[in-house]
Amino acid sequence: MVLFADLKKEYLSISEELNFNIQRVLKSGFYVLGEEVKKFEEDFSRYIGTNHAVGVNSGSDALFLALKSIGIGKGDEVITVSHTFISTVDAIIRSGAKPVFVDITQDTYCMDVSKIEEKITEKTKAILPVHLYGHPADMDPICKLKEDYGLHVIEDACQAHGAEYNGKKAGSMGDMGCFSFYPTKNLGAYGDGGAVVTDNEEIKEKLIQMRNYGQSEKYRHDFVGVNSRLDELQAVILQTKLKHLEGWIESRRKNAEIYTELLQDSDIITPVENRFAKHAYHLYVVRSKNRDYLKKKLLQNDIHPQIHYPIPVHKQKAYLNFNDFKIETTDKICNEILSLPLHPLMSYEEILKVTDCLKGKGD
Repeated sequence: MVLFADLKKEYLSISEELNFNIQRVLKSGFYVLGEEVKKFEEDFSRYIGTNHAVGVNSGSDALFLALKSIGIGKGDEVITVSHTFISTVDAIIRSGAKPVFVDITQDTYCMDVSKIEEKITEKTKAILPVHLYGHPADMDPICKLKEDYGLHVIEDACQAHGAEYNGKKAGSMGDMGCFSFYPTKNLGAYGDGGAVVTDNEEIKEKLIQMRNYGQSEKYRHDFVGVNSRLDELQAVILQTKLKHLEGWIESRRKNAEIYTELLQDSDIITPVENRFAKHAYHLYVVRSKNRDYLKKKLLQNDIHPQIHYPIPVHKQKAYLNFNDFKIETTDKICNEILSLPLHPLMSYEEILKVTDCLKGKGD
């Protein structure tokens, strides 16, 4: 069997160190917003290259709280993409704003920056690019539009831990960067978790209050907030795993390189890494007009691929109110994409089994 991800193998590789740190938290008797969360926030902000990080309980809340912290609300518009996980758009709607979709590029599947300016109106308050699958969006043109039009930029880096754009970490270039620590992410907790990173002290303080019921001190609430706190156990797990992240990303990149080399003589379209990018390969996503046949064939051979994402957000039943236009590349690639098994501890033999199956060897 070739698993899509192997979290058990990952755990076993660091189990001694991890178990020791978890036991330390359990023995402390303190589990919510303590020293472990503060330590992880410091470590993670240093890793990303920002002044601050605020731990929250999911990537979805990271996006929502980021939008609310800058006053995004009813009557506002936020420009984003439809080819993304649902939480990107859900956060915009939960904040009271309207999502405005632009198309993606055919090579990286990230926001097509040439399509943004035509979507900017007097209601536009922010651009929310998604660093999809581990490849960063083209941030320089996006940041220029931010300056030209007085907009905010919030990076959805939930799939891009360790990815880089011109040497800068994903999440460090906009007003804020949002991360998910869902277990399968490059840096994953053992449950839900998330963080917002920023250089802005005022935004950081607002986020700290917002994640804890709008509380400035115990039982004093300055505004209506939410309960979105990263707990101590997840924080110490993330602290431990953060030390291994760069090594795991290099393993992902090497495995992606092997995949690309083994598939070069096939008609399968393999991922691209743009000149400005360091791809973190959260996912290794290929394209084929025979996608459904290939998926079935892999499953028949005990290989477990996935599809991220078969239905774009603007075609989801819950979001049909925003489907008043065509997004050609988004609509096209959703019928062709296939995510192949990829994780840092994957063996060459496992990759070879996948590629041999895709190329029909042994049929």
